[in-house]
Amino acid sequence: MSAETVSVTGWGRTAPTTARLIRPRTYEEAAAAVRGCGPRGGIARGLGRAYGDAAQNAGGAVLDMTGLDRVHVIDAADGIVLCDAGVSLHRLMRVLLPLGWFVPVTPGTRQVTVGGAIGADIHGKNHHVCGAFSRHVLSFELLTADGEVRTVSRGTPLFDATTGGMGLTGVILTATVRLQPVETALMSVDTERARDLDDLMARLSASDDRYRYSVAWIDLLARGAATGRAVLTGGDHAPLEALGTRARREPLALRTSRLPAMPAHLPEGLLTRTTVGLFNELWYRKAPRARTGQLQSISAFFHPLDGVPHWNRVYGRGGLVQYQFVVGYGQEEALRRIVRRVSERRCPSFLAVLKRFGDADPGWLSFPVPGWTLALDIPAGLPGLGALLDELDEEVAAAGGRVYLAKDSRLRPELLAAMYPRLDDFRALRAELDPRAVFVSDLSRRLSL
Repeated sequence: MSAETVSVTGWGRTAPTTARLIRPRTYEEAAAAVRGCGPRGGIARGLGRAYGDAAQNAGGAVLDMTGLDRVHVIDAADGIVLCDAGVSLHRLMRVLLPLGWFVPVTPGTRQVTVGGAIGADIHGKNHHVCGAFSRHVLSFELLTADGEVRTVSRGTPLFDATTGGMGLTGVILTATVRLQPVETALMSVDTERARDLDDLMARLSASDDRYRYSVAWIDLLARGAATGRAVLTGGDHAPLEALGTRARREPLALRTSRLPAMPAHLPEGLLTRTTVGLFNELWYRKAPRARTGQLQSISAFFHPLDGVPHWNRVYGRGGLVQYQFVVGYGQEEALRRIVRRVSERRCPSFLAVLKRFGDADPGWLSFPVPGWTLALDIPAGLPGLGALLDELDEEVAAAGGRVYLAKDSRLRPELLAAMYPRLDDFRALRAELDPRAVFVSDLSRRLSL
């Protein structure tokens, strides 16, 4: 087990803090690391894709769990995998696809660990059909503050506190996950354009029954009659019969592409209203008005940015804020007001996506609830950004919505209870389970979790 003092940030590269980074290689080393965290406690960390401060711990310990990355058992008949929490979704795809199985839920990157997927209760383009990641987890092993390893099954309070609990109930060691059967490693994809936000919402609503996966890229710099214009993509795993003769030779091969990594230091000011506005215009115009049945690789459909290593560096030294919220069905006017406000402020966002959520997941701090979720990226140094996001938080809370803790880096704690009604239950269970506050993070201190 190695340890060193390092500066740690989230994927947004904002608010770095210094911690002792510990890399356990066995379950016993993980337990020893928890026992030796010290007065500032510790927090588990995977591949560092949480945008904010969820996997940071100023002055304390951060446990890099990526050394625990074994795939223990694959039940290829029933589609169940038992693996370490440090296994990445990328590795699972490599292992499972040749057997005709796929991960049940994936976010916009496959570079997340199974433990991180549970702790953040990640969602994807298929939430309206399949729910969040926790819905497919049968059980997991959790190392708690008392040094005990507990087998936690779904339907229990500890399961519901841990899924979406941002690592604050303990360190996940292993997980048993039910998988999605597939015939090929390709996606059959339909694409269409929406002229404005109302047209977009109507098209997304109509697509729920047609597509397992659906998402819309939205142009948040468009104004006037074009406010909220978007490009929609919907798709499902392509059946074997949809492939040509050549592709049928290796129908389950995971094909990925990789461009050169972003330089460590890029000039400031690359992402301005002008440059992002030009990108958005070109992206919207190049999209077909309507196209059906295009075959795309899994990586191109789900994880296009994974092909650009360190793409977050394009935002410069100041980093980026990723802001994601959800408001319920029936609160469409709140969504319209927020989109108009962002558009009028001319926020240079080129990674803005709108999706629909299905039924809520049982996690007490799990983010998805039935409704509309919008995620947008904004350069952290944008003048007036803090005040704007504070106003949006108020708007979201007033509409009964919430922000996503896995992406948050600046929410005010007084709004948290309004957004997450099970917050008191979470705090009570955590106080009982971890009275000495062994598991803490910059996020938990900031929000008094």
